[in-house]
Amino acid sequence: MKTMKTKHLFSIILFGVLSTGVAQEEPSNLFWVHEDVVKPAMVSSYETVCKELTANLKKHNIPGFNVIVSNTADHRYLWVSPINSMADINYDAFNTLSEKMGGDAMNALFDKMNKSYDVEHDYVIQMDEELSYMPGGITQTPEGQNYRKFHYFHYTPGNEKALREKSAAIKKLFESKGSKVHYRTYKSGFGARGAFYMVAIAAKDAVDYASKIAENNELLGQEWQKTWMDFQSELLQYEIIEGQMRPDMAYSSSD
Repeated sequence: MKTMKTKHLFSIILFGVLSTGVAQEEPSNLFWVHEDVVKPAMVSSYETVCKELTANLKKHNIPGFNVIVSNTADHRYLWVSPINSMADINYDAFNTLSEKMGGDAMNALFDKMNKSYDVEHDYVIQMDEELSYMPGGITQTPEGQNYRKFHYFHYTPGNEKALREKSAAIKKLFESKGSKVHYRTYKSGFGARGAFYMVAIAAKDAVDYASKIAENNELLGQEWQKTWMDFQSELLQYEIIEGQMRPDMAYSSSD
């Protein structure tokens, strides 16, 4: 976000993404992700500015949007907002916050943030409920479970059908065994770097995650090993990224 005057795309995401889809009976499950790749030495400064920004959002009760935030072990910060379509993106909430804070104050805040990173990405992902496994109901923020493991399964477009079928087989196995490891599956969309499915698994902390996985492997037994190997045969690349949710930076409008 370079300055308020440039209306950088991050401004659109953070301040201009309407969240009407949250209130609809049939949400689109589309999410706009803004990713800041923060310099290691600037993490503390970046987080200070972000918390100040969130405090101003709450102070002025800016209506019309929601954003959740996570950061990864390699210092990437992901700002995730629900959208129905690209038409949901506008500047109304951004302008409202500017009016409440004052343009100079907002510019000063953005100027501080600019020094924290040189690289950023913007893209769309879509939650795939058919391939997600959360028997108690789908939520992105299970209470008391802010630790995350993000599993990125990269594939070539020609393999998507086969990969989807094998993803469904994994879910079926989890369901049949009553697995306690719940997960949400997202598919890459517009602006994403390559084709991938991303599976997010929540836990209390790293120890809790490791315990859940160990118990799950034992529960699923040999059938899991076969199903997992069969799934991996379709992959182009597999990444596991450790992260955590940041409720101290998130914002949810009250309207």
